[in-house]
Amino acid sequence: MRLAIVTSHPIQYYAPFFRLLAKEPGIELKVYYTWSQSQQGAKFDRDFGKMIDWDIPLLDGYQHEFVNNKAKDPGVHHFNGIINPDLNNKITEWNPDFLLIIGWNFRSHFACMRYFKGRVPVLFKGDSTLLDEKPGLKKILRRIFLRWVYSKVDYALYVGKNNHDYFYKHGLRENQLYFLPHAVDNKRFNGPDNYEFDAKQWRRELGIGDGDLVVLFAGKLEPKKDPDFMLRLAKNLPDPRLKMIIVGNGKSEDELKMKGSKDNRIIFLDFQNQQKMPLVYRLADIFVLPSRGPGETWGLAVNEAMACKRPVIVSSKCGCVPDLVEENITGWVFEPGEEGDQKIKDLLNRILDKRSLLDSMGDQAWQKLQPYSYPKAIEKIKQLLENINLAENKTVL
Repeated sequence: MRLAIVTSHPIQYYAPFFRLLAKEPGIELKVYYTWSQSQQGAKFDRDFGKMIDWDIPLLDGYQHEFVNNKAKDPGVHHFNGIINPDLNNKITEWNPDFLLIIGWNFRSHFACMRYFKGRVPVLFKGDSTLLDEKPGLKKILRRIFLRWVYSKVDYALYVGKNNHDYFYKHGLRENQLYFLPHAVDNKRFNGPDNYEFDAKQWRRELGIGDGDLVVLFAGKLEPKKDPDFMLRLAKNLPDPRLKMIIVGNGKSEDELKMKGSKDNRIIFLDFQNQQKMPLVYRLADIFVLPSRGPGETWGLAVNEAMACKRPVIVSSKCGCVPDLVEENITGWVFEPGEEGDQKIKDLLNRILDKRSLLDSMGDQAWQKLQPYSYPKAIEKIKQLLENINLAENKTVL
């Protein structure tokens, strides 16, 4: 089964999946990268505000091609940032049995969907949700437009419940919807036993005592992720046993550091690359993703933290909540705003006085994550391709 995948550029979440998929018996894979300029290696990340060059291999172990992008302002920050006049011809020459397109909101990707619809089965993957929808005329018009967009898709691969509901609302039927779990490299993050030892050493170097409770935020320092939540938490809960680590860079960085400079319980660390992240999560007793949105369609940092056996505190605006966060079992959910801040303050007060509340939660987080893994995703996509083949052969007969 020849599967062509169209995506914009190599990223740390997809590359390990592509490698494993390419090894799967019965599947021949080729990935077409449409942002050809990303082939040059390190790229300036607008949200982090710095050059990013991932320190894990992104192109090894699978067949791929960078398709010439002729956009005047190339990049993934706008619809006309990806324009590949040769894309459809290149895919046609390779003659795939199936086409998977990741993200429609680039000119070439949408043109590719429209061109191949009816020629080969078109699969689509995105992780949008309805969480940020607001009532009104714009919502109605967007619904009409997106129903037209997704009419160019044969099957949508939903990553979780919120994503499923989004596709269903935009016209895709249940028999067109297939679960393909959002995953990270669980095996790499779970890692060897020495990770815990190395993280304890790092905690001591940061001035964190063995009896301290550490809450971690790691991500882009930007308003939608609400890293200011950590500072509000510090202000509301002055207990010296509570330590807060904020990891990352971004638009809000200077303001956050200025506001947090007088509290020595708040520790700032710059962006940490992928090889270091399993240690970063182990600095913490609890990981927090307090996003207000718009646009926190999932929150893969939650997967990473749970793969490191850390319970999580996650806002209701994160798409992963109904799939991964079970209250008092794998973590806690809160509503953004004053009531949510108060809930987490009260929660951490209880944990500071009764650490046993955390005892089994890390293991339960790890168990909850098992269906959200690359092997499970490969099993699901292979099953879908076989089902499509079977259905098409029946139709021919």
